[in-house]
Amino acid sequence: MEIKVLGPGCARCGTTEQNVKEAVQEAGVDAEIKKVTDTMEIAKHGVFGTPAVVVDGEVKSVGKVPDKEEIKGWITK
Repeated sequence: MEIKVLGPGCARCGTTEQNVKEAVQEAGVDAEIKKVTDTMEIAKHGVFGTPAVVVDGEVKSVGKVPDKEEIKGWITK
């Protein structure tokens, strides 16, 4: 599984990345987590609000900080 956290590096983006890491660890899921800060790369996902989370190419969240339980729902289905 590939999870991308999209954002320029703001505090909310850092919180989102931390929540993703903790959710993956708690769920025991094998996932590669990538932080994407390049605006052109972010735009390729059709995302214009950050932070955003992309799981296996599917945008799951835009413009808000998802909590760990919400993230677990995306990665354990």
